[in-house]
Amino acid sequence: MSDYNLGVGSRIEHPKYGKGVVVDMDTEFYSIWFKDGNSTRGIARDFEGLTVREKSEADVVPITLEDIKRAILEVVDEKSDLQEIVPLANRWNEGTLIIKSADASIQAKEIPIETFFHKIVMLRDRLRVLEQNINSHKILTDEDKVDLQQYITRIYGSLTTFNILFKNTTDQFKGAGGKD
Repeated sequence: MSDYNLGVGSRIEHPKYGKGVVVDMDTEFYSIWFKDGNSTRGIARDFEGLTVREKSEADVVPITLEDIKRAILEVVDEKSDLQEIVPLANRWNEGTLIIKSADASIQAKEIPIETFFHKIVMLRDRLRVLEQNINSHKILTDEDKVDLQQYITRIYGSLTTFNILFKNTTDQFKGAGGKD
């Protein structure tokens, strides 16, 4: 029998160290105080050689590394403005955006299209996070939510000019006319 799910205070017997009491635990080990030797040792939770003499139920089930990874992924997906990788249309790869003033005395500004595109995608992703926050807000009324959503939809509509930069149409901005 492995992974006994013993709680603090459980009494066990180890084939080498003798009788002991569980004094602490984590996801992988029990800390067991052994009477013989008057010492505490870490024993793997899945160690097959333990004999349970008196079991105390664990108050809390230890969190595994997989539990932590899953929780982090959920939080990142839900709350982060980390963006997905969105491809730039091939025709714009290694291109340059030039911003030139009508005033010849002002030097033109050149920006790699990839950098400009990255900023556009960040804007889109932050608008999505803003939408999620509005929709899940506990104090806003439904009327307030609809009102704010209309502003966001108009922002998306204003940004449709940049759709030519996206490789995939599914990544593009859609205004009120683009709703399904």
